[in-house]
Amino acid sequence: MPTLTSATARVEIALKGAELTSFIGLASGLEYMWQADPAQWGRHAPLLFPIVGKVPNDSYLYEGEEYKLPQHGFARDQEFQLILQDAHSLTFQLMASAASKEIYPFEFELRVRYELRGSVLTVGWHVRNPAAAPHELLFSIGAHPAFNCPLRPAAGEQFADYSFHFDHPVTLHRQLLHGGLRSGETAPVLAAQHSLPLTYELFADDALVFDHFDFTRITLQKADKTGPFVRMQFDGFPYLGLWTKGPGAAFVCIEPWQGVASPVGESQELRDKEGILTLAPSQEFEASYSIEIG
Repeated sequence: MPTLTSATARVEIALKGAELTSFIGLASGLEYMWQADPAQWGRHAPLLFPIVGKVPNDSYLYEGEEYKLPQHGFARDQEFQLILQDAHSLTFQLMASAASKEIYPFEFELRVRYELRGSVLTVGWHVRNPAAAPHELLFSIGAHPAFNCPLRPAAGEQFADYSFHFDHPVTLHRQLLHGGLRSGETAPVLAAQHSLPLTYELFADDALVFDHFDFTRITLQKADKTGPFVRMQFDGFPYLGLWTKGPGAAFVCIEPWQGVASPVGESQELRDKEGILTLAPSQEFEASYSIEIG
C-alpha cells in the first residue's frame, strides 16, 4: 500500500478510492484514522465524486436522459493509478471509462494528491474536463474522513468525553435530512459557543449538515482540551458534514464538501442540483484541505 513517512507521522493510502486508511503519530504509535470495522462502518475516508450526498431515487437527469447514481457517487469504489511519487507526496488519478459513462456521461480527469509535512497531511483535488468543445463537465466533490473517537479507548476514554472545538464563538443551524435528502427545514445546534460536545443523540437524525458557517478550522479533542487531537483546515468549502454511525460507534467524521445532497422531491436535471460545479472543455478545478494530528 502506498505510504508516506515524515519525522513525526506515517500515512497509508489505498489504490481503491485513493482512500486514506492510516495516519499514525510515530512518537506515540497512536492511530488516528478509523480502521473500517464493518460491524460499524466499513470505510476509512472515502472520496465523494461526482456527487456529494444523495439524489432522489438515486437518479438524475442530464439533457433529458435519466441516469442512476448511488449516494456519494462511484469514485470511492474505483481503482486509482499512482502516477506521481516523491519523498513527501503521492498523486493518484482516475479517468472516465466506458463503465462510468453508463451512469455518468462525462469525460473527466480526477487527481488526488497527498502531501505529508511533519504531522500535517494536505489533501489536494484537481479536476479537469478533457473533453472537446462543447462538452461540459458537471460534478461535485467532497471528503469523508473518519477519525477514531475516542482516540485512547485503552485509557478509559469515551465518545462523550470529546468535543469539536472552534477558534471563536460559533452559531450553527443544521439542514435537516429525510432519507439522506434535505427536507428544507433547519434546526439550531449551537449558539455562540467555542465547542460542540459530542453525544450520540446529536446524530440521531443523521448527519449534521451546515452551510453559511463562519469558520474554516475545527479540532476534535477531549472537552478539557487535553490529550491527542485531530485538526482539520478547509478554506473555501461551502458545506460541512459531521457524522457518526450511531450509539456505540467509535468514530466521528469531519467532512468538508464542494456539494451537498439534493432536496426531497423528484429527480432533477444535474445542472440544477445545488452545489454542482461546471467546467468548460480544458477548464480545471482545484481545492484542498489539511489534517493535523498532535
